[in-house]
Amino acid sequence: MASEKVETLTDANFDQSVIKSAKPVLVDFWAEWCGPCRRLAPTVDELATDYDGRLTVGKLNVDENPAVAMRFSIRGIPTLLLFKGGQIVEQIVGLADKDSLKKLIDKHA
Repeated sequence: MASEKVETLTDANFDQSVIKSAKPVLVDFWAEWCGPCRRLAPTVDELATDYDGRLTVGKLNVDENPAVAMRFSIRGIPTLLLFKGGQIVEQIVGLADKDSLKKLIDKHA
């Protein structure tokens, strides 16, 4: 299960939680049936703890929230998007290791 530091994002709360956020936001687009998504989940949880207070980390289930996934043309999962000032500043598709993700985040957080 996701860390308590990871926000559950939905079609309904996405703009308020991500686009209007004062802090950078890392969004993990995932689905229950996706094996690579499950392998990435502990890394996402660790990042939420490591960057607590500097970065918001959220997960959006693409099966339950198709509008946001379509809006950002999510074609493969896992996809991680890093938003800053309401704009996408980084995009990672597929599995990525923690060090690679930290390097991307550190440029913006």
